[in-house]
Amino acid sequence: MDLKLYVRDIMNFPSEGVVFKDITPLLKDAKAMREAIEALLNLVGDVKIDKVVGMESRGFFFAPLLASKLNAGFVPIRKPGKLPAQKIAQTYSLEYGSDTLEIHKDAIQKGEKVLVHDDVLATGGTASAACELIERLGGEIVQCNFLIELDFLKGKEKLIDYEVRSLLHY
Repeated sequence: MDLKLYVRDIMNFPSEGVVFKDITPLLKDAKAMREAIEALLNLVGDVKIDKVVGMESRGFFFAPLLASKLNAGFVPIRKPGKLPAQKIAQTYSLEYGSDTLEIHKDAIQKGEKVLVHDDVLATGGTASAACELIERLGGEIVQCNFLIELDFLKGKEKLIDYEVRSLLHY
C-alpha cells in the first residue's frame, strides 16, 4: 500500500510559503492506518522498548498505539501548563523564537529503553528537545521514529546521536 496517497499537501498552512503534510486522510482510513502502524513497528524491529514517548499533539496519534503493540507504556510530552504533576521542561529554538516542552518527572525511570515517536521530523527541534528531557530522566533512547521525514529541512542532523527511522520521505 502506498501510504503517500493518504498524505495531502495543504498550501500556505500554517503560514505563507509552508506546504503542510496533512495525515488526516490516513487517519480516517482504517486499512491505511493499520498499514502505517505495522510499518512503524517494523522500523523498530525486535528491540525491547519500555516506554514510547509521543510529542504534543500529532505524536499522540500513533505513539499510544505503538506502545500498546510493543507492550510498553506511553508517555506524553506536552506544551507548558498541560501536565498536572511535577515536571521538567526543555526550551528549544524555532525559526522565529522558541518553544518549550514538558514531561512528568516520574514518567521514565533510569535505564528504561525509550522509543521517541512523532508524526513529522522537520527541523528536528521538537525531537531534540524531547530526547534531552528523556535523557535528563535517565532514559535510554533506542530510536527516534517518525511517520514522515521532510529530508530537505535536515532535521536528522539535530539527532545525530540517535538512530532515526522514518516511514515516508519527502
